[in-house]
Amino acid sequence: MQNVLFFFLAFLFFSCQSQVSNELVDIELEKINGVNLVSENELLNLNQITPLLNLKSNYAAVIPFSFMPAADSPKLTFDSKWQWIGEKVDGVDESIKILHQNGFKIMVKPQIWIGHGTFTGYIEMNSKKDWLIFEKAYQEYILTFAKLSEKYHVEILCIGTELNQFVTERPKFWKDLIAEIKSVYSGKLTYAENWDCYDKVPFWEQIDYIGIDAYFPLSDNAKPKKSELVESWFPIVEKLKDISEKENRPILFTEYGYRSMTFAAKKPWDFSIKGKIDEDTQVESLKALYESLWDKGFFAGGFLWKWHPNHSSAGGGSNSAFTVQNKKAEQIVRFQYSK
Repeated sequence: MQNVLFFFLAFLFFSCQSQVSNELVDIELEKINGVNLVSENELLNLNQITPLLNLKSNYAAVIPFSFMPAADSPKLTFDSKWQWIGEKVDGVDESIKILHQNGFKIMVKPQIWIGHGTFTGYIEMNSKKDWLIFEKAYQEYILTFAKLSEKYHVEILCIGTELNQFVTERPKFWKDLIAEIKSVYSGKLTYAENWDCYDKVPFWEQIDYIGIDAYFPLSDNAKPKKSELVESWFPIVEKLKDISEKENRPILFTEYGYRSMTFAAKKPWDFSIKGKIDEDTQVESLKALYESLWDKGFFAGGFLWKWHPNHSSAGGGSNSAFTVQNKKAEQIVRFQYSK
């Protein structure tokens, strides 16, 4: 009898170990190796898909833009005649279809552009009446793309991008909006909060991923080495792990990237910082991010900022912007994404 009990317990133990191992393998296989696609004034075509396939990316973020004249204006417009086709409903529709046909999974990621480039985290209305007008417009905007995402079984819908004041000051609106989104869309949900206030979002438990636009400051040096940058990541990674465990949700970098210039890791979001073109700093910064995070169990993956559909004319050695296209860093991303 004791021998029978021993073998039964041993069977359960190894069976459970096998299940855990398989689950970990599944998580590894499903790592999100994504890019944020630039919305241009032409429909996405097959020739533009090939370089993405060569990058070994498995996810692409499609970005429909809306526009506000000012951060305190209740007027929000989208799908307007004057917009570029890639930003509009028809363009997003075509992008989803061609990406799915070529094996990509998709995140639809609506973003607001405010006149003069004002940061969207500063959106704040001057009256209750204006808040209600703005919220109605935002609801229509998000639900339009939630329904389109459901139509094509889009894998992830991002319900907003860098809207800290809007999110923290109007929590009931967001709670109700998420419920309404779920009534028309059955895929995964995330929200893209800025790197410095992702711990202030009140509704992480209602959605599937803790989305972060990951422009964390890492070094004041012009040309930091990977080892220095990895060290800077240590406390950030611990904080990310803590909030992932607290909310019981994986971390998703809805945006990440560095410019190909000196001081690129100082304040990655800050375009006022000047530097010299330097592809090596972009390379070292990406290597450090990948080494610090990509194999962590609580980390779902991320979407590189940003990828231009017309690959042959994008980036290059004289370009200091975020894109890795036709630069040394493109090989680093390809190597990581091919794992």
